[in-house]
Amino acid sequence: MNFTSTGMSPEALRETLIDVIKEAGHARTRAVEDALRAVERHHYVPHVDPVDAYANDIVVTKRTPEGEVLSCASQPAVVALLLDQLRPRRGDRVLEIGAGTGYNAALLAHLVGEGGHVTAIDVDADIVDHARERLTAAGVGNAEVVHGDGARGHEPGAPYDGIIASVGAYGIPDSWLTQLAPAGRLVIPLRIRGSVSRSIAFERAPTGGWRSAEHAMCGFVPLRGGIADDPRSRIDLTGDTSVTLQSHQDQPFAPGRLTGVLDQPRREVWTGVTFARRESLEWMYLWLTCALPGGLRSMPVQQAAFDSGRVTPMFRTGMAVPGDGEVAYLAKRPGGYDSDGHELTETGVVGHGPHGGGLAARVAEEIRAWDSNFRHRGVRFEIPADGTDTSDPTRGRFFLDRPHHPITVVWE
Repeated sequence: MNFTSTGMSPEALRETLIDVIKEAGHARTRAVEDALRAVERHHYVPHVDPVDAYANDIVVTKRTPEGEVLSCASQPAVVALLLDQLRPRRGDRVLEIGAGTGYNAALLAHLVGEGGHVTAIDVDADIVDHARERLTAAGVGNAEVVHGDGARGHEPGAPYDGIIASVGAYGIPDSWLTQLAPAGRLVIPLRIRGSVSRSIAFERAPTGGWRSAEHAMCGFVPLRGGIADDPRSRIDLTGDTSVTLQSHQDQPFAPGRLTGVLDQPRREVWTGVTFARRESLEWMYLWLTCALPGGLRSMPVQQAAFDSGRVTPMFRTGMAVPGDGEVAYLAKRPGGYDSDGHELTETGVVGHGPHGGGLAARVAEEIRAWDSNFRHRGVRFEIPADGTDTSDPTRGRFFLDRPHHPITVVWE
């Protein structure tokens, strides 16, 4: 048994990681927990210390020259979440989109057993070679790694009982749907609009199309280099990159009109909508990204801009709605106490630009509408069979067009 610099063996580190994952509410089945215990993550990221290999964090394996992450070993808790959603069984055939380090394929191979088979596909030959080598070295005989555009699936191995994307996607390619067996399940970290993503497990709906069986907030390195790639960039809001706004292919306004927008007058609107200290903002984020044309987008802020008060977002990585020459970002202030004496935080909106006050007011209006009518409802996602636009925001129904297949988001 080897020991690390902390004095803990890899086995002990792995057990500690499993405890962290389970405390987060993942690895819900004994099968997934056993897979996490059986597969050695440090074997698939040999360039890092086992202490880092068993941290509940990503391990970056490839970057662009500018430093953007191209590939990584995903956060273990998120990996467990996706495996929970896929629900692989002994004997299943599974296709993984994005090979990464080979670790996820090894987990899947353990879950489907010797009678099952896992195919992982990746667009980068070097990633394919590494994953193959690691799987072979670990003696995994029921998994293969192929080189190709994951958005096209892998027809030779179809039909699959499960298809799982270990990359973020915006479009939903036909191949992922047509290569599934009739009772198959598709698990995809799907970018809904702007910077809001959810991992969604889709199953065929009895009346046609597809419907979510379960979903959870998460994010992934985006699909790239193929027919469904989802490029992203950053808009410099300040001219010195101290505050930027994430941009995607669904950005409806000219990015250049936003540079320097924070130098224009500031307008604040407070909503009266409050949150408890540990209450998730994910459902408000989802509503805003569906209801507003610009979507809700990530706004990273450097510490100096945060400390100086140049911007006052809720968090260092703020969330903002772009307009055509204006921007409005979410803010917070103390919101009193609930009936049990717990602190509350009030949500506000700060707008900049020629019509920044109007945009801030519109965002605030949507926050109040969500709070009044939809805050305590559930949400489902659909891939409609005929692609018909059935939007009705007053009833909490949004049709979001996109490449390949549109989706519908429904509060119910």
